[in-house]
Amino acid sequence: MEIVPKEVCALCIQRELNEDVHARIIERMWFRFAADAVLIVHAAFVLFVVLGGFAVLRWPSLAWIHVPAAIWGALIEFAGWICPLTPLENSLRVRGGEGGYEGGFIDHYVTSMLYPDGLTRPMQIVLGAFVLALNAFVYARLWRRRRSLRRRDA
Repeated sequence: MEIVPKEVCALCIQRELNEDVHARIIERMWFRFAADAVLIVHAAFVLFVVLGGFAVLRWPSLAWIHVPAAIWGALIEFAGWICPLTPLENSLRVRGGEGGYEGGFIDHYVTSMLYPDGLTRPMQIVLGAFVLALNAFVYARLWRRRRSLRRRDA
């Protein structure tokens, strides 16, 4: 069963492509779509790592998810590792007929916008320290708020 029949695929009609070529085009489209989906999930995870502490102020039980995510995000930066989502995205892009990229997600997407020279080891340490400091601030505030509520209720 074809997802996009050859008869309605404008590219295939225009170029009079055979069934095998049509199938490869559709397959590549799905791999590109999957790579874009991984990119969106990856970006959402990075935003959650950096800013999720503020959501914890509103929904404290979210800390059970956010603390491990923030630790993982900081660990990736401090250790200089590459998040497993990066090679997955690259693999899907290559299978979709696109070129992958070298380095990590932050290096490719974030740093290329913020730091034209690329991500250096000291920058990674600064990013990791920023994540830890921001979240330490938020969690300290949450802890103080809970402590004052307990004192008031006692």
